[in-house]
Amino acid sequence: MSAAELDPEDGKLITLARSARGRTGAPEGAAVRDTDGRTYLAATVTLPSLRLTALQAAVAAAVSSGVERLEAAAVVSDAESVEAAGLAAVHDLTASAPVLLAGPDGVVRGIA
Repeated sequence: MSAAELDPEDGKLITLARSARGRTGAPEGAAVRDTDGRTYLAATVTLPSLRLTALQAAVAAAVSSGVERLEAAAVVSDAESVEAAGLAAVHDLTASAPVLLAGPDGVVRGIA
């Protein structure tokens, strides 16, 4: 399923996650949407003193802005599944929030 075939708001998450990944050349890009419709995006963070997956970084950006609940999230990656730490971070805020996994081409490969 391509981003164009999704609900427009979920398609937007995929587009934002792709842009975060593309802009930085990171292995992953992610975007999350809060219950007010605001979005937060991030790419993988790899520093000597700090390592975050893109999804963890996007959740951290949302939480640092005062978000308490998420509506949905998306990850763009070559990986076959959403990594556990990022998925756990999303579900720490909202256990029922779907996390879309798309390839670099924007085609959704699964929902966690």
